Amino acid sequence: MKSHTYLGVVLFSVFFTCASSHAAQLNVELGEQSKSWSTAELLALPQMREINIPADVSYKRAMNYKAVPVAVLLKSVKPDEHIQAVAADGFAAELPAAPLLNTQGAKAWLAIEEPSKPWPALGSKDYSAGPFYLVWQNPQAGNIGPEQWPYQVATLRRLPVVAERFPALLPAADASEEVQLGFAQYQKNCMACHRLNKAGDSQFGPDLNLPHNPTEYFKPEFLSRYIRDPQSMRHWPQGKMPTFSEASISNVELKQLLAYLSHMAGRKLQ
Repeated sequence: MKSHTYLGVVLFSVFFTCASSHAAQLNVELGEQSKSWSTAELLALPQMREINIPADVSYKRAMNYKAVPVAVLLKSVKPDEHIQAVAADGFAAELPAAPLLNTQGAKAWLAIEEPSKPWPALGSKDYSAGPFYLVWQNPQAGNIGPEQWPYQVATLRRLPVVAERFPALLPAADASEEVQLGFAQYQKNCMACHRLNKAGDSQFGPDLNLPHNPTEYFKPEFLSRYIRDPQSMRHWPQGKMPTFSEASISNVELKQLLAYLSHMAGRKLQ
């Protein structure tokens, strides 16, 4: 889930993993407005609230957190800009800024784990979602998907949009509207873990076009089932790919994503 372009993230991740929770720091990289926030500084912000998340994506149950609105940390960011949330392990969620800045509908919060009150472990893992976790209230109002809930967040950074940073991901100029919409679905649901044509900041999952695109070796109906529930197709206890329910990606959106992947099979990086 890491790129050589972001060596600083790799080095920070090592520090992040080895440091005690008392020394946890969140990097917010916004150019001249960049700042590192400690746990204590974030908890001391006047906008800090205790919030309830009825259906937490990572914990699969209701959770209560001390949290600050993400918008408070992104004061110089404009709605048409782009934010990348990088986790300690390099998971890189691509997020349009507009939903993060919303005060109505779906609202983004940065949940903060207190060192004296650690959160529970994530399932069978030996670690929690902390020390910083991006959570959403009323996520359905903004069509927020599970990949937009990054946990163990180490860095929030302002970056150019995906199409500008990674032209190898772009469909052909004359591609259908369905393919273009599928590119948007790819950015939302796949880029946090995968690269395509070697393009992207994540190295968590395999490249989705090289050497082979999944549309080349999966029948469409089986690829759809695999995306919906990977373990239903390939039982693998160590598998990390999550399920994608219809609440996360509708059947129409899934069809768009498959159209994009199929299209990109003909645009392999040479």
